[in-house]
Amino acid sequence: MIGKRIRQIKRYRDVAKVLARHGFGFMVEEMGLLHMLSLPKRLFTDTEEIDPLTVGERIRQVIEELGPTYVKIGQIASTRSDIISEEILKELEKLQDNVPSFSFAEVRQIIEKELGSPLEEVFSSFEEGAIAAASIGQVHRAQLRTGEAVAVKVQRPRIKAMIETDLEILLDLASLAENRMERMERLQLREVVEEFAKSLRNELDYTIEGRNAEKIAKQFKHDPKIHIPSIYWDFTTRTVLTMEFVEGLKLNQFETLESKGYNRKAIAEQLVQALFHQMLIEGFFHADPHPGNIFLLNDGVISLIDFGMVGRLTADMKNNFASLIIAMMRQSTEGMMKAILKIGIIPDDVNLLVLSNDVDELREKYMDVPMSRISLGEAISDLFVVAFKHHIRIPSDFTMVAKALLILEGIVEKLDPQLSIMDMAEPFGLRLLKDRYRPSAMAGRVWHNLSDYSEILVDLPKQMKGLMRDLGRGRVRIEVSVPELDIFLRKLDRITNQISFSIALLSFSIVMMGIIIASAVGHQPILIFQIPAIEVGFTMAALMLLWLFISIFKSGKF
Repeated sequence: MIGKRIRQIKRYRDVAKVLARHGFGFMVEEMGLLHMLSLPKRLFTDTEEIDPLTVGERIRQVIEELGPTYVKIGQIASTRSDIISEEILKELEKLQDNVPSFSFAEVRQIIEKELGSPLEEVFSSFEEGAIAAASIGQVHRAQLRTGEAVAVKVQRPRIKAMIETDLEILLDLASLAENRMERMERLQLREVVEEFAKSLRNELDYTIEGRNAEKIAKQFKHDPKIHIPSIYWDFTTRTVLTMEFVEGLKLNQFETLESKGYNRKAIAEQLVQALFHQMLIEGFFHADPHPGNIFLLNDGVISLIDFGMVGRLTADMKNNFASLIIAMMRQSTEGMMKAILKIGIIPDDVNLLVLSNDVDELREKYMDVPMSRISLGEAISDLFVVAFKHHIRIPSDFTMVAKALLILEGIVEKLDPQLSIMDMAEPFGLRLLKDRYRPSAMAGRVWHNLSDYSEILVDLPKQMKGLMRDLGRGRVRIEVSVPELDIFLRKLDRITNQISFSIALLSFSIVMMGIIIASAVGHQPILIFQIPAIEVGFTMAALMLLWLFISIFKSGKF
């Protein structure tokens, strides 16, 4: 524990110094880290010079300097257009795993420890040089004793401990930022970091990636055009993943595809169909379909690899996504509004009128653009930017959909610039909507709701009994909140005072007029107890009127 604490303090200092070096020293000071870490203030004030770089560029530099954990968190964060501004997102998308491979001696040690056998007893051959290296692990080509060619992914030594230390620090920093910086409280920063941490921990467990691969393989078991590598579970653990070796062309090798006579249009359509099938039919999809994770095999079959990052869409989420696509194609502001409100977590203070205007403005952006030229991924991302503006939280799986579509469209545009992903999405969306309103499906939802209501009715007597008992003991406090009630009451006070003032003024005028007329008719002043009534009445009424005037104006509610 002492050693862990020392490592954390050292890492805290590293993080604080890197932040200060890139112009974020004010954050270190606001979060109270200067005092906590006993750091000299001059280290953070001397570096606060004017930096020509943008905030996004400086954030990217901070992440790259802090290492693998922060790079992976940044890559995950680059999918969250609902909580991160567009300027910063563009910089996060540039983050790459530029790390050297670790030694073969360490690879051997990890494999033998995990599999419980010498390397030579498991593999008939094993290439010492890594064919790919990333921040969490690296991949080697090998051959099993039974003759199968395999790719073996090995996790970096000590990477898990380092990532856990960094995640603990990140969570602490998020809590400090929420407590000490008002602008961070609304972002629910700790909740966001916890979500990112969960995704990263899943990537640290290779058995999860193996199960993801098998789940997606089942989606295409009847489709000969899509191939998912097999997982060899006898040689797979949390830190070692052994899978079928896939050899083919990467989809970014466009000139080679052309020279070998492949039909690029057919490949593009096949790829789009596969991703929409995963998203809108299966509800479980590859969330990182960049060219390095897609191979074209010799027989024209597309093979997907690397399932560390996946997305999930429930039945309701798929239906909402389909509704969004259809509304976008029909350019319906009302339809897009309904879809966003169903998809996102809406804050209490959201201004629906302003939100509707922003959505309508976005619709006008695409109004005269042919469907074949509209980027579905970009359009969805634009909607999430509107959601960000109104503090609407979008579930991470939806933002992963937008990110995956943008990556896919980048590939498809180079394979076949004429192919419209929007047009290809429409049949899937219509199919979902038809399924949703199919009599059997509607009957199922009705039955499900009836089951829920029956449970509520069964529990109602017990709940009512408990409520009455709490009421009798004075444990129940009822609060009634009416939006804009205070404004309404202030207006009511103002109107009441204006009416009172008017009535008093009118009464005064009538009385004085009567006295003056009586005096004029009698040709002599009116005396009450030898006191001139007109003069005294006028004086008293004037004083009362003046008092009423002053009271109303002092209340500020005239």
